[in-house]
Amino acid sequence: MFNKENCSEEMNSSISAFSNELKNIRTGRVSPDILKTIIVDSYGSKTPLTQLSNINNLDNMTLSVNIWDTSLIKIIEKSILDSNLGVTPQSDGNNILLKFPELTAERRKELVKIVSEISEKFKVSVRTIRRKYLDEIKNLEKEKLLSIDESKKFQEDVQKITDHSIKEIEKLTSSKESEILKV
Repeated sequence: MFNKENCSEEMNSSISAFSNELKNIRTGRVSPDILKTIIVDSYGSKTPLTQLSNINNLDNMTLSVNIWDTSLIKIIEKSILDSNLGVTPQSDGNNILLKFPELTAERRKELVKIVSEISEKFKVSVRTIRRKYLDEIKNLEKEKLLSIDESKKFQEDVQKITDHSIKEIEKLTSSKESEILKV
């Protein structure tokens, strides 16, 4: 039988993945979250930077990365450089300072474009989930497990969930875009 809760859960997981992806896009203030995606090759395994160090804000544009094992400093510096964050690490002992440049108007516009592209990618993923569930409903109808009326009702439910999910993504997108453009 068709379960609209599963459809809703799948679309909500897409929305939360989108929300997490937006956290990696820097606005006026640098957040330690920006370093969550950096993976370091330590002791023969890939480990997130957040598990090898303490990351704190020194001010709006500077992060301090306090590394617990000083033998990893060079590897961590290389991982940060390879991550294309647009920042050069400066180390002093077991700390790495990351001074992020102020966002220029041009860079802000680029970031807005990037947010729009990411937004579109997640809208497509929501529509793909919709397609999957509509196909499932039509198959149940074909196999005579659902009446035509039930099928139509379920299809409307899936469309409502889809519309709600797309609206959520658009709301997150416009919020992030205004945050980026705010000087």
